[in-house]
Amino acid sequence: MSAIGKLRDRLKGARRPLRALSGSGQLGYGVPVKAFDAGLARDPDFIGADMGSTDVGPYYLGAGELATAEEMTRRDLQRLLRGARKLDVPLLIGSAGTGGAAPHLEQTLAHVRDIAREDGMRFRMATIRADIPRDVARKAVRDGRMHTMGGPLGPLTEEEVDGCSQLVGQMGTEAFIRALEQDVDVVIAGRACDTAIYASIPEMLGYPVGPAMHMAKIVECASICCIPGGRDAMLATLDGDGFVLDSMNPDRHATPMSVAAHSLYEQADPFTVIEPGGRLSLREARYEKVDDHRTRVFGATWEPATQPTVKLEGATLVGQRAILVAGTSDPRFIGRIKENLEEVKATVADLVGGEGTEDYVLEFRVYGVDAVVQWGGAPATPPREAFIMGEVIAPSMARARTVAKTTKQFLLHHGFPGRLSTGGNLAFPFTPPELEAGPAYRFSVYHVMEADDLPALFPVEIEEF
Repeated sequence: MSAIGKLRDRLKGARRPLRALSGSGQLGYGVPVKAFDAGLARDPDFIGADMGSTDVGPYYLGAGELATAEEMTRRDLQRLLRGARKLDVPLLIGSAGTGGAAPHLEQTLAHVRDIAREDGMRFRMATIRADIPRDVARKAVRDGRMHTMGGPLGPLTEEEVDGCSQLVGQMGTEAFIRALEQDVDVVIAGRACDTAIYASIPEMLGYPVGPAMHMAKIVECASICCIPGGRDAMLATLDGDGFVLDSMNPDRHATPMSVAAHSLYEQADPFTVIEPGGRLSLREARYEKVDDHRTRVFGATWEPATQPTVKLEGATLVGQRAILVAGTSDPRFIGRIKENLEEVKATVADLVGGEGTEDYVLEFRVYGVDAVVQWGGAPATPPREAFIMGEVIAPSMARARTVAKTTKQFLLHHGFPGRLSTGGNLAFPFTPPELEAGPAYRFSVYHVMEADDLPALFPVEIEEF
């Protein structure tokens, strides 16, 4: 019998507290061993881990590459697989390989298969794909069923759909439940809502969806909701109308304030979490201290959606990127740094533009002045030093290098009013100061699509070891 089948049998006729172990807030960056082992010792009913995010930007989705190191990714997968199989409990992993598209999923599955062979493991695995067919997305655009999420991206066009190198949708609990119903031990999913990893088994087993979804929202980040926050494993115990959070690191404490604060994580509305299958309301949620280490949460409610939706993510190649780095401590250069950089850009355009046309983009960020926030004015006290990063995006790497190298020379020797030295106004931290950063992508799809047939969007495949 499979791990999910055994769990169903254990709970038959009695809805006892359900223990969910979050093995990692993002698999591939290391699983603290002591905390994870402590979690296994608490006899969890299932183990979960999120593996992906858009926090790392569009490159990894667009390029089909993992944001995590291969060695660490394999080690983390092995640790969780071994733990789940030792206890014979379900293991659920979402957003495989960072981006959750086919290339990310295949790289993750290759590690899983290799680990299974090496360790002689026997288990039944479900894979859920998250790649959205282009014709489905184009039709949604034409039918007015594709909606913006605000921000810089406006209404989606069919051309932008076709221009994506990867296009994925975030699956919810529906897809995980379909996979689990096929009597499996392990589920590896493409791009998925973080909550789906932890809310699907409770929902499948008949626990109230509101508390289960709220638990999933918090526990998916492991011990980040604690003081001090960290990546250590977190045990969440769902007792029906609420849940208790217990970090497996005794030095990280889930307090009512820290847990309530994390409930707002990644949410524009502090009281509402939108999922593919409905809406989680936190307006009546309460956070109570159990002891100095644990907090109990209750009161969240769930409203099923009348129209299921799926958030789509797509990344488009915009060119090849080179960067140039330099620093300055010259108060005269810093005093008119914006003017200097605009003048350098004009000089470079005149030299490499070619017949007045520019097939590249050159931008500067000045750390110490306005690289993080565009302040809109000069600082009251000029910084003692500033770090300059120039970014070039061009159709080819050869072209990007040309612009970066030319910029380097004229940035170094730019003449400006009050200059004291022809070449001592800034310094390069290393040589060469221009670096090839590779392909550059942008998020071109970050929209919500109305969906009537979720099973068709997220197909399940079964594999046995």
